[in-house]
Amino acid sequence: MPAAATPTWDPAQYLRHADHRARPFNDLLARVPDLPGTPARIADLGCGPGNVTAVLAERWPTAHITGHDNSPEMLEQAKAYAGPTAGGGRLDFTFADAVAWAPTETYDLIVSNAALQWVEGHLDAFPAWLDALVPGGTLAFQVPNNIDAPLHALMRELGATARWKDRVGEVLRRTDSVHTPAVYLDKLAGLGCATDIWETTYLHVLQGQDPVLDWVKGTGLRPALTALADDPDARDAFVTEYRDLLRAAYPSAAYGTVLPFRRLFAVARKEA
Repeated sequence: MPAAATPTWDPAQYLRHADHRARPFNDLLARVPDLPGTPARIADLGCGPGNVTAVLAERWPTAHITGHDNSPEMLEQAKAYAGPTAGGGRLDFTFADAVAWAPTETYDLIVSNAALQWVEGHLDAFPAWLDALVPGGTLAFQVPNNIDAPLHALMRELGATARWKDRVGEVLRRTDSVHTPAVYLDKLAGLGCATDIWETTYLHVLQGQDPVLDWVKGTGLRPALTALADDPDARDAFVTEYRDLLRAAYPSAAYGTVLPFRRLFAVARKEA
């Protein structure tokens, strides 16, 4: 697995923009149909700190929900949500790497929120995941689809410069980490699913000093921060250069700093 797929995560940094990050997950769930099982069995791949996994228990209060993540730091944070749910269901969390996750039971819903962009070859995992769905079950996910935005393009350009290419040039997310909507539609529909694919561009209005840098420190910049963790001076120098590029690309206004952010959504329902 590429180094970019295994950064060290900082739950506190990630959660600094929790409201903005949770909105796409709620928009995804709004398009998920009723689940066939009562109580439902749900897997959340790449559950992170557990805050959006807990939202699943609000939609399906009697469900048994398991969050999977390969970050010990995120799973430690998620522990706060584990246990019986208010509706009589159960919420638990376990270590699992999505690229190698092989379901050992059947599910009514397999869902993933902003995680598959880190999973190399995730298209190849879809057949096994769909096999693990009960008839009428659903695979639903959303991923950032903005790898061409200044947020990432500037990071890659900086990482490719002579000073940084040997340190971070190979760890950043590649431009092919997310496929086009048509590729996902063709794959999932070809596997026999009733498939709904769409994109949304959110205009996040962020507050504070260098808020776009603060945002990306929780996500896309993690591979570079991890690669430079043993050299704080180099890490700080890279972040400062990147910060200056972001300031020019995302100027602030009186009401805040606008971060346009495009996301791709997929809901694939297995034939009943």
